[in-house]
Amino acid sequence: MIVIGVDPGAANTGFGVVRTAGEQMVALDGGVIETGPEQPVEERLAKIHDSLRQLIVWHEPKAMALEDLFFGKNVGSALSVGQARGVALLAASQRGVPCFDYTPQAVKKSVCGSGSAGKEQVQEMVATLLGLPEPPTPDHAADAFAVAICHAGGQGMRDAIAPLGQRSRIAAPHDAGGRPRVARARAS
Repeated sequence: MIVIGVDPGAANTGFGVVRTAGEQMVALDGGVIETGPEQPVEERLAKIHDSLRQLIVWHEPKAMALEDLFFGKNVGSALSVGQARGVALLAASQRGVPCFDYTPQAVKKSVCGSGSAGKEQVQEMVATLLGLPEPPTPDHAADAFAVAICHAGGQGMRDAIAPLGQRSRIAAPHDAGGRPRVARARAS
């Protein structure tokens, strides 16, 4: 299974493409989509959208995993991140790729075993889990790999649970493409 992880941002959108086969996980592609502050916002968003669309066409992921929006004190920054998330979701939707959100704490817990792990620890564990000779840089790329690992690592459990719904004859709602809709729950 191929998963594309996205760490959205208006200036730097990180991406990490991971393939899993059984217990093995490898990095296929990763980096940062950079936009300049001198560019109008619509051009920055178009570049992010076009780049992610190309990556989706090239790698044909089965899922897109995104780091959930974290509201800090800077509302302007949160709005910019929200816009970048929006174009990432659009690029995935246009290619029929389902999207999944993970909180930063859930990603850290999945990758490092602790929801309070630091950035350097996350980068080191990403390198270890993907068999990379050194941690991916910049940190936006490492964060994108981490969210992809978080999703891909939980896929076995989701696959094991899926047949239970089929046996109980409770039909999950499906989208126009026949894929089950996934309810997204947020911890309070």
